[in-house]
Amino acid sequence: MCGIVGYIGKQQAAPILLEGLTKLEYRGYDSAGIAVYHDGALEVAKAKGRLEVLSEKTDGGKKLVGTMGIGHTRWATHGEPSDVNSHPHLSMSGRFAVVHNGIIENYISLKKKLTDKGFEFISETDTEVIAHLFEYYYKGDIMDAMIKVINRVEGSYALGVLCSDYPDQFIAVRKASPMIVGLGEGENFIASDVTAILKYTRDIYYLEDNEIVVLKKDGVQIFNSDKEEIKKEKFTVDWDVSAAEKGGYEHFMMKEMEEQPKALRDTISPRIKDGKIVLDDISLTTEDIKNINKIHIVACGSAYHVGVVGKYVIEKMCRIPVEVQVASEFRYSDPIIKKNDLVIVISQSGETADTLAALKEAKNHGARILSIVNVVGSAIANASDDVIYTWAGPEIAVATTKAYSTQLAVIYLIATYMAEKLGMLTSGEYANLIAEIESLPDKVAKILEAKEDVQYLASKFYNCHSIFFIGRNLDYAVSMEGSLKLKEISYIHSEAYAAGELKHGTISLIEDGTLVVALATGQDLFDKTVSNIKEVKARGAVVMGVTTEAHSDMETVADYTVKIPTTNEMLLPSLTVVPLQLFGYYVASLKGCDIDKPRNLAKSVTVE
Repeated sequence: MCGIVGYIGKQQAAPILLEGLTKLEYRGYDSAGIAVYHDGALEVAKAKGRLEVLSEKTDGGKKLVGTMGIGHTRWATHGEPSDVNSHPHLSMSGRFAVVHNGIIENYISLKKKLTDKGFEFISETDTEVIAHLFEYYYKGDIMDAMIKVINRVEGSYALGVLCSDYPDQFIAVRKASPMIVGLGEGENFIASDVTAILKYTRDIYYLEDNEIVVLKKDGVQIFNSDKEEIKKEKFTVDWDVSAAEKGGYEHFMMKEMEEQPKALRDTISPRIKDGKIVLDDISLTTEDIKNINKIHIVACGSAYHVGVVGKYVIEKMCRIPVEVQVASEFRYSDPIIKKNDLVIVISQSGETADTLAALKEAKNHGARILSIVNVVGSAIANASDDVIYTWAGPEIAVATTKAYSTQLAVIYLIATYMAEKLGMLTSGEYANLIAEIESLPDKVAKILEAKEDVQYLASKFYNCHSIFFIGRNLDYAVSMEGSLKLKEISYIHSEAYAAGELKHGTISLIEDGTLVVALATGQDLFDKTVSNIKEVKARGAVVMGVTTEAHSDMETVADYTVKIPTTNEMLLPSLTVVPLQLFGYYVASLKGCDIDKPRNLAKSVTVE
């Protein structure tokens, strides 16, 4: 959430900043602004609403002259969306302009201190405190002021700061909020995400917490808070620019659903060699695995739903107890973590604030951390003992699809790898599982080929006011994700329930015409779920059943049936989720919703 772009070079800055901010729209925002240095002063333009408003206000950036500037898209946390609350924020004298991602937790006490010193505030934001702090601490050296500011503020931040006394450089820093440095020829950049600057450079530095970067057009320097220069390893982005473009699709979400077979193949194939799972990414030995006392899976949103699948799969295959917890609750629950416990942390961006905080809490308890992330060099990846990357490529749509699917694939690889090391699988079972994991990309592609069937069902139900998803065991875990996909992009109220739990209260909400999406893919629990389908139908529900090609009985009880290919039951979630993703997409499309940028949501949630 929120986005930052900064530029210094030979070109006019404002059009580049606006262009970069459009690449960060997926992060979620409600207002935008830019500040540019020109002729000894800082010029600022801000606007509530979409970037088109700001672009029109500045004639595509042409009205702001200057070759150094910073830009921001804001997702409101402190103060309503408005021109005044938009970033950049200026200090009282206009000497400093600041853009900020994150939350300043002690801003109230700092605001009081500054107010007592005569500073006047015009916005409701926590960020304006930072601009005034720079003014307060500045004694002619911007680096000294930066160090004093970051020593005073508490919370998370990525900051880009212009100072009118410095016509040939600007400064930036990060702590628990994403920030990368882009390295060009005669120009340099900062950004929340590489997609913002990929048109201009593929060479980047990843900043660590409290590393300060000074950018000039002909070079960058990075310092720690003791003003000691740090030498960083340059990272070159190797994916194609087109991976972050729509490529002819109406929405990024559809493009990313269609990319799932490739993303799965890219994630799975390098880790299966000569019929064996090879996880070179991790240092867990066979002895380490045998000594695991308990596994904690910690994540948010869709990644949490991957964790729920992971609990079923790992416990079934490895017989190791697994506890899944929402990251925002984990750190405040005084978690019981014992010696030899393993914590698996899942995050697409690798920057999710709640998840990162939970990771640090687990480390404080002495846990070993294995993270599953999609972004190389991200904060969660850097803080973990072991990392397995999902090679999903950039995911732009707020509603995750291919990141969820590749995270599931990694869970299967981990579970199968550990089960084999623990002697829980025969050689035949192990070979069968590997063959089925390798077949997942083709089976997902087969489901996507029949997407028009799901589109037809969406056309019948897009006017529903409330929809229920039910399933048992792994089907229940996938129901949670299917329900979330629908509600987050179509704004239809939707709930997921364990099928056997529905009758303990919630079945009272079922009435004539209520849509119930019933997942029944597993063999052992199929008849049980059929009984639950009959219960809701007896109360007037319309049922859309999702099952495998092996189950013909579903058509006799459900009003509509969606079929997926058969596979090992542990792997079925990878297939079951695809028609649910499609259903949510088509319902939202028929309702005319902004599918890639749902209201109130952000892609990378970097605040608690």
